[in-house]
Amino acid sequence: MTSTAEAPVTPTPIHHWIGGNPVASASGGTAAVRNPATGEQTGTVDLATAAEVDRAVQAARAAFPEWRAMSLGRRANLMFTIRQLFDERRDDLAALLTAEHGKVLSDARAEVARGLEVIEFCCGIPQLLKGSMSEQASSGIDVYSLRQPLGVVAGITPFNFPALVPMWMWPVALACGNTFVLKPSEKDPSASLLTAELLREAGVPDGVFNVVHGDKVAVDALLEHTDVAAVSFVGSTPIARYVYEKATANGKRCQALGGAKNHMIVLPDADVEMAADAAVSAAFGSAGERCMAISMLVAVGEVADPLVDAIARRIADLTVGDGTDPASEMGPLITEAHRDRVASYVANAAAEGANVLVDGREDHPEDGFFLRPSLIDDVQPGMAVYDEEIFGPVLGVTRVDSYETAVALVNEHPYGNGTAIFTRDGGVARQFQFEVQAGMVGINVPVPVPVAYHSFGGWKDSAFGDRNVYGTESVDFYTRGKVVTSRWPDPATSKVDLGFPQTH
Repeated sequence: MTSTAEAPVTPTPIHHWIGGNPVASASGGTAAVRNPATGEQTGTVDLATAAEVDRAVQAARAAFPEWRAMSLGRRANLMFTIRQLFDERRDDLAALLTAEHGKVLSDARAEVARGLEVIEFCCGIPQLLKGSMSEQASSGIDVYSLRQPLGVVAGITPFNFPALVPMWMWPVALACGNTFVLKPSEKDPSASLLTAELLREAGVPDGVFNVVHGDKVAVDALLEHTDVAAVSFVGSTPIARYVYEKATANGKRCQALGGAKNHMIVLPDADVEMAADAAVSAAFGSAGERCMAISMLVAVGEVADPLVDAIARRIADLTVGDGTDPASEMGPLITEAHRDRVASYVANAAAEGANVLVDGREDHPEDGFFLRPSLIDDVQPGMAVYDEEIFGPVLGVTRVDSYETAVALVNEHPYGNGTAIFTRDGGVARQFQFEVQAGMVGINVPVPVPVAYHSFGGWKDSAFGDRNVYGTESVDFYTRGKVVTSRWPDPATSKVDLGFPQTH
């Protein structure tokens, strides 16, 4: 008699990538990688020791002289090749995201598409690295400025965008002539290895791009390593602050992006149906696991009741399920522990005085780490559901009487990543973008993630460091300036002069 039960999946070993090849860890430390839609373990990822991090850094250091000496034209051509390969393999990359993060395939494909935009931006690196020159700054003297790479740089990235967030970093770093060590999230690490394989296939020399998996041991090893010149980080605010302080204390440049509590203000003149569509899309896309998700809806005046009703109707129609199912609109959360943490905010909201209109803990798929979207009304500052980053499919609603009160809520919150306003009044919108205290602002756009030739970054406790990621600010971050003062004089005019150099 044969059994019809499916055989359990044998977890795939997931190794580091150092010097152009996969490298198994010698430490013996591992972590489980699971499919969030089923809870089944699909992989076993190595966790690096400090010695293994050092091996990756040394591989990057050894590759740096040749890589930085490569002409801008050749590096630009490589970026075009990289872009083509990633475009051809976008479906494979998206499938890995769905398998390990859980997001639906359409969202995964969109993540890869946005990452491709950064590579496209880097195809113009010769233009972006042009210096400037002043001829005849003084008699017979020319002065010109250069941008040069830093050396070995590192990226420490989160679980929620395992392809996109690294693509905010490594394309610009490599295009500028640096070599790179990536420490991705150990929860969904496979996208980083496909990235490494594609870069090798494109012709990127061995050692230019390396991957080490790990936990705090690997993070601290990168932050303390004397050969790492700069660190880019995206994650929660407590860890972003820690990374920034430790990296800078060790003499490194650091850009560290933290958490968010993004408010969407809806004024009485807004189109209610459009605003409801936007709120649901921005709050529950990727199961709310994104730092630009709308987590607080601020309804001004009489718009509140019809807007909340419209949102509740839309939530009831959402399909939650396995991300590989084309019918699914929202997938699971990343882990069981994170699912339970998000659910705890919904469980405690009523005790704090809020009104749980839609409870996402009910009627969700039993297998895997699922919640349905939650809608919580009458949320006020001082409640955990208002103050804290939940990072899940929970939308809070705060009702206020005026535009001024709504803006004050945004400005007084310690986070300042993104915000949005929905209105038909251009004057109010103009005033809003002028006075609101957030790094990214949407006007009738709920998720205002900048295009690749601008830069991404928040204010207040949402970001640490003085340069944002990708775009022109990232080019500045991954290079340093050098100014050359040059003279080719007639030897007959040479003499000793102890005075300070004059230009007149």
